[in-house]
Amino acid sequence: MMIDNDIEKTIVGREEIVEIIDRLGKELTRDYKDKYPILVGILKGCIPFMSDLMKHLDFHLEIGYMDVSSYFGGLTGAVDVKIEMDLNMPVKGRHVLIAEDIVDSGRTLHAVIKLLEHRGAKSVKVVTLLDKPEGRKIDYVPAYIGVTIPKVFVVGYGLDYEGRYRNLPYVGLLKPEIYEND
Repeated sequence: MMIDNDIEKTIVGREEIVEIIDRLGKELTRDYKDKYPILVGILKGCIPFMSDLMKHLDFHLEIGYMDVSSYFGGLTGAVDVKIEMDLNMPVKGRHVLIAEDIVDSGRTLHAVIKLLEHRGAKSVKVVTLLDKPEGRKIDYVPAYIGVTIPKVFVVGYGLDYEGRYRNLPYVGLLKPEIYEND
């Protein structure tokens, strides 16, 4: 691929992604086989991961999506979450499983979890392909983690820089010269 030239090195390769998704699918099938959860993707980065993950889930589920933006500001660094697109189904009394491409600061995810709990979800857990705990701004650990990565700027497999690179079939370290001049 031509866009491969912008990648310094691969962090999580195609084969490893397949293995991770297979493992997560087995764990989730074990834990959710009798729960009929709602699998919620946070757009847009979740699409490749969630799409592949669903193929490894051997239980009944519904799917939904949310498009959420966060703004951090003020003296307290409070999170203001703006819901661009909300779920089109009620969560009251339901198990909710959020599919994320990456958990970094955890701020937006924390706000979404609190919102779904406020709406009466029976449980809210997160499955993530990538966990970046060094970037965490709040104390949070996802229930299901594909792989832990260092605090580096990665793109691919749903992750983007200025809307680009989401279509890479792996997760890679973007060359600094691509984003340092912006």
